[in-house]
Amino acid sequence: MSNNNITLPKAPKDLCFSELDFIQDNFDVDTFLQDHRKNGKLETMRDDLGMYLKLLRSAMIDLINRDYTDFVNLSSNLIGLDKAINDLQTPLGQLREEVMQVRQALDDEITAISTNLNDNLKIRERKQNLHSLQHVYKSLKKLSSILSMKTFMEHPTKIDILEQAAIELNQLKFHISRCKSDISVDQGKESTELENLYLTCLNELFLACIQEKNSNLAIRCLRIYLTLDKISNAEELVKHELVRPLIYNMINEENLQTDPLGLQSIYHRLLNILNVEMKQLLDITLYSDRISVKGFNFLVNSFWVEVEEKIEQYIKSVFAPGDPVLFHKRYTATLEFLTKLEVECVTPETLTALRSHPQYKSFLKKWNLPVYFQIRFQEIAGIVEAVLAEIVSPDSVKGNLASLTQKDFSLHATCVIWDNLLRIWADDIYLYQLFHRFWKLSLQICSRYQTWCQNAMKQVWPVINETNSSSDSEHSTRLNFLVYLYTDIEKLVNALPSFLQMVQSKVKDGNVTISKLLEDSLSETSKNLANFLPSVTREIVNELSEQCVTHLKQVSDIPRLFRRTKRDVPTKPCPYVKSAMIPLTNFHVDYNKIIPETVALWLELTLSSLTESYLLFVTDVLTSVQKTEESLRRLKKIRDKTTGILPSEPQGTSDDEKIRIQLKVDVDGYANMIKDLNMSVSNIHHLQDLIDAIEAAMKK
Repeated sequence: MSNNNITLPKAPKDLCFSELDFIQDNFDVDTFLQDHRKNGKLETMRDDLGMYLKLLRSAMIDLINRDYTDFVNLSSNLIGLDKAINDLQTPLGQLREEVMQVRQALDDEITAISTNLNDNLKIRERKQNLHSLQHVYKSLKKLSSILSMKTFMEHPTKIDILEQAAIELNQLKFHISRCKSDISVDQGKESTELENLYLTCLNELFLACIQEKNSNLAIRCLRIYLTLDKISNAEELVKHELVRPLIYNMINEENLQTDPLGLQSIYHRLLNILNVEMKQLLDITLYSDRISVKGFNFLVNSFWVEVEEKIEQYIKSVFAPGDPVLFHKRYTATLEFLTKLEVECVTPETLTALRSHPQYKSFLKKWNLPVYFQIRFQEIAGIVEAVLAEIVSPDSVKGNLASLTQKDFSLHATCVIWDNLLRIWADDIYLYQLFHRFWKLSLQICSRYQTWCQNAMKQVWPVINETNSSSDSEHSTRLNFLVYLYTDIEKLVNALPSFLQMVQSKVKDGNVTISKLLEDSLSETSKNLANFLPSVTREIVNELSEQCVTHLKQVSDIPRLFRRTKRDVPTKPCPYVKSAMIPLTNFHVDYNKIIPETVALWLELTLSSLTESYLLFVTDVLTSVQKTEESLRRLKKIRDKTTGILPSEPQGTSDDEKIRIQLKVDVDGYANMIKDLNMSVSNIHHLQDLIDAIEAAMKK
C-alpha cells in the first residue's frame, strides 16, 4: 500500500511533531528523535507520542466498527473454497500430460528436420567442393596454357596476359581454399609452381617497366600486385633488385674514409637514388592527387630498410662516439639526411610509417648521445675547473684599465667561463637531442663561477716579500683584481640576456613553456651573481680603508710634536693626512674616467668608513690632551701654593692649544682633500661630526 492511500488522524497543533513524519519512505527513529529534540525535551516528546498513540487506537476502533460487516462477509464467502480447488486438480493434471506429449512430439520433429538440414548442408558443401575442384582443373589447365613460354613470349602485350592470368589465379586460389581436402599433392604442387611462374613473369615485366620509365605499364603491374595481395612481394622486389645494386658500392668503409665529405657524401648519393632511379615509382604510389596506386610504401619498406641494414652492416664505425668532433659531424649529417627523407614522405601515413618503423627507432638508438655528452662535459668542465682551481694571483688578470670600458672581460676566469658557455651552444658541439643536458651544464658552470668569486674574495693574496713597498704593491694588486672582478661580474650579468636569447633561438617550434622555464632559471643565476657585487664592494672598501687608516693612526703622535718643543703655531696639515689620502687619490685618478659612477660610490663608502676611524682617533687625542691639561693645571696650583707665588696669566699659545690647532688644520686639510676628489662633503658620513668635535675642542 502506498503512502498516498494511508490516512492518519490529524495530530493536535500543540504536539512537537506532525502525523506526516511517520509515513515518510526514509523514516528512521534516530533521525526522528534528533530532528524533534530541539522542539522540546524528551519528556515532552514522550507525552506527545502517548497522546498521539491514544488517537491512533481510537481511530483503529472506529475503522473496525465501521467495516465490521465487510469483515464478516469476507470470512463467510471463503466457505467451500477447499473443495472447489480439489475438484480442479484432476482435469488440470490430465491437461498437463497432454501438453507434455505434444511438446515431445514437436521436439522429435525438430531433431529430424535439423538432421535433414545438416545432411543437405553437407551435400551442398560437397557439391560446392566438387564444383570448385572442377574449376581448379580448368584454372590449372588455362593458366598452364596462358603462362606457357611460347604463348607468353610471342604475345605483343604481355601485360594483358598477366592481367587475364591474375583473374584466373585469384579464382584458382579461391576454389583451392574451398576444396583443400580434395586437392591432390600433385595439384597443390602444380598450383604453387604456376603461381611462382606467374610472379616471376610479373616481376620481370615490372622491373622492365621501371627501367624503361613506363609509368602506365608500371601502374598496371602494381594493380596486379594489389589484386593478388602481393604488395610485400613488390616491395621486396624493388628492395633486392633495384635498391640493393644501387647502394652496394655506395655504403662501405672505403667511401666513408676517402671521400672528403665522408658520410655526408654517402647520404647525398642515397637521396639521389630517390630523386632519380626511384622518382617515377614514388610518384605513382605516394601522390594521391595524381594517377596513382595506393597501398605501396617503397620509400620505407624498400629504400629505408635496405639502407639502414647496409649502414649497420658495412659502416658500423659511424656510431662510435670516441671522437666527439667526428661523431657530431656524422650525427648532424644523419639528422639532415633523415629530415630530407621525411620530406619525401608526402603523406602523413607514410611519415608515420617511417617514424614508427622498428629499424628507424633502432637506428636512432645506435647513436650513443649520452657518451658523446659525457666526453664534451669532461672536455668543457675540465677546462673550466682547471682555471677556477688556480690560486688567485696577478696572473689571474688578463686585461688592463682600458679593458674595463670594453665588452671583453678582464679576468682569465671570466673569459674562460664566457667562452665555454658560448662553446656549449656552438653549432659544432650542440645537439638538440641533448638540449636539457647542455642547459644544465651551462647553469653548473655559472654556479661554479659564483663559488669561485666567493672563494676569490676570501683567498689570501700572495705576499711577494716583506718590504713596505712590496706590501703596498700587494694591496694595490689585490685592489685591481677586486675592481676587475666587480666589472666582470657586471658584464657577465648584462651579457646573460643575450646568451638566453641565443639559447631560446635553438628551441624548436618556439615552445613558450620551455622558453619561460629557461628565462626563470637563468634569471635566478643572474640574481645570484648580482648579489655578489655588494660583497665585492665591501672588499674594495676594506682594501682602500686598510691602506689609508694606517697613516691616520699617526694623529696620536701630534701631542709629542708640541709638548715642550716650543714649536710655532701650526698652519699646515701634518704629512700623514696627505699620505692617508694618496691611495684614494691614486684610485680616483686610475678609475674615475673609466667607471666614474662606481668609483664615486666606492670612494664615498671608503671615506665614510675612514672618517669614522679618524673621528675615533681624534677624539682619543683630544680626550688625552684634556686630561693632560687638567693634570698640569692641578700640579701648577699645588706648586704655586707651596712656594707662595701668585698665579700669573699664561704667556702666548700653550702647547695644548697648538695641538688643538694642529688637529683642526689637519681636519680642514682632510676635508679639502675630499673636495679635491669631487666628492660631496654632505655624502661623507661622520665628517660633520669630526668637524664639530674639533670646533668644540677649540672653544674650550
